[in-house]
Amino acid sequence: MRRALRLSALTLALPVLYALASVILPLFPGPGPDFSGPVTRQIGLLQGPIHTDILFPLTPETRARFAFAEAAGVPLNHPDAQWLVFGWGSAAFYTTAGTYADITASAVLTAATGDDAVIRLDALGPLPEMDNLRFLDISDAQFQALLTQTTAALSSQTKLDHPGLTGSDAFFPARGRFHLFRTCNVWLGETLRASGIPFGLWTPANWSVTLSLNRLHRQTG
Repeated sequence: MRRALRLSALTLALPVLYALASVILPLFPGPGPDFSGPVTRQIGLLQGPIHTDILFPLTPETRARFAFAEAAGVPLNHPDAQWLVFGWGSAAFYTTAGTYADITASAVLTAATGDDAVIRLDALGPLPEMDNLRFLDISDAQFQALLTQTTAALSSQTKLDHPGLTGSDAFFPARGRFHLFRTCNVWLGETLRASGIPFGLWTPANWSVTLSLNRLHRQTG
């Protein structure tokens, strides 16, 4: 009986501890290399309801680095294209076509318990003002490190056989595994920290990313 009660208490405590960690840990910058320097670059972070994409400005440098995406049908060289969208996530969850309403319970369960990761690339034109769009001003060394980190996350530059979500995007195999403790937003935090950007220690949820961004902007603003 005591064992059953302890197990029940632990089962109830875990979601509470997870939620608390998702609010507290983003407030503390995690370890990473020092790539500080003059601020000469800017990236965007585009937040959806549960997922955050990195936006790279489409310069000749980034177009050359991601030339394989153009070959896969992502229109990086279109005259109106200004931003490259880069996202990492669960294969079962992320590649579900349509809206979040189309995501099945089985896809959610697969993502939570462990799934292959994929990377989604897309191109965007001029960006309107949006509440869910934040920008980070960074050094050239941080920008170069971020390019290296994101391209290294690809396990192949061969497009997956998937129609995509927007008609201009493409999915590619990614390194690593997605699970409840390493979500797309956790991967984002890991990648930013590895690029010398002092992001939150653990950022599993969308609000965790927001908290970490707010801290960064307070420090630099």
